[in-house]
Amino acid sequence: MTERAQSTQRALRLGTRRSKLAMAQSGHVADAVRRLTGRSVELVEITTYGDTSREHLAQIGGTGVFVAALRDALLAGEVDFAVHSLKDLPTARHEGLVLAAVPVREDPRDVLVARDGLPLAELAASARGGTARVGTGSPRRMAQLNAYARDHGLRIETVPIRGNVDTRVGYVHGGELDAVVLAAAGLSRLGRIDEVTEFLPVDTVLPAPGQGALAVECPAGDDDLVAALALLDDARTRAAVTAERSLLAALEAGCSAPVGALADLPAGDQDVHEMRLRGVVGTTDGSTLVQLSTTGPVPTSHHDAVALGRELADEMLAKGAAGLMGERAL
Repeated sequence: MTERAQSTQRALRLGTRRSKLAMAQSGHVADAVRRLTGRSVELVEITTYGDTSREHLAQIGGTGVFVAALRDALLAGEVDFAVHSLKDLPTARHEGLVLAAVPVREDPRDVLVARDGLPLAELAASARGGTARVGTGSPRRMAQLNAYARDHGLRIETVPIRGNVDTRVGYVHGGELDAVVLAAAGLSRLGRIDEVTEFLPVDTVLPAPGQGALAVECPAGDDDLVAALALLDDARTRAAVTAERSLLAALEAGCSAPVGALADLPAGDQDVHEMRLRGVVGTTDGSTLVQLSTTGPVPTSHHDAVALGRELADEMLAKGAAGLMGERAL
């Protein structure tokens, strides 16, 4: 295509949520699409139900609440493609849409932003009343934080919160909470990673399935756009998150259920022949956790990645995982 032909094409419309984080994420993707295609890209801000509701995600049935309006806009032809946080995307395939790209994943870990720069292990000792108040809107984080505290003799109280990054961090600066737990990827994309007090090891808090990854979605019938967006795809990231989301789907759990999953390469595996998948399900008070892992060949197809997730889910269900999830997908 000639430079003149590219310049006469209309701008591609990228649908995005209105939050600072969503706009930052979409901006990164827009820049990449401009570089790859030579076409201009404009952001189209869309308000989702998850953005306007003040209820906690578990109450509003977290599955899809941040993506439904974007998908409606795609199907109505109001935008050409959309960018989601992959962990917000329902696991079931949406008729008429295609997951065109999963770009290289950011750091999937959770992080602590705490008063006085203290790590989790020291917070409780210096908290008023001897109990550290830690804010998070995630039952998954609550389950694992409470289990960790119990196992290590720490006194913490997990406090349910909602809101954007500014709001959540503001609870700490304002003295209402001792700390909040956030995703490392979000703070990194906002240029705020220096505010992190502690990166929580995945052995302490396993991230949400797909955490740190983005999903680029477009109408299935637009072959040219699907092919162009596919240039953003990272095969290893897609394999990992496909295995994680397969586990979530096989557990029949929604994205606000207390499920953590991470597929990665075992430490020291220089030849990268194997992928390890870890999963956890727990009660939010941390009293009961089912934690298992499996290792298999690095998936080379969608089918292989799905099979890895289902295998671990079956083992977790056999250990009683089904009874620990407060929300079940419908």
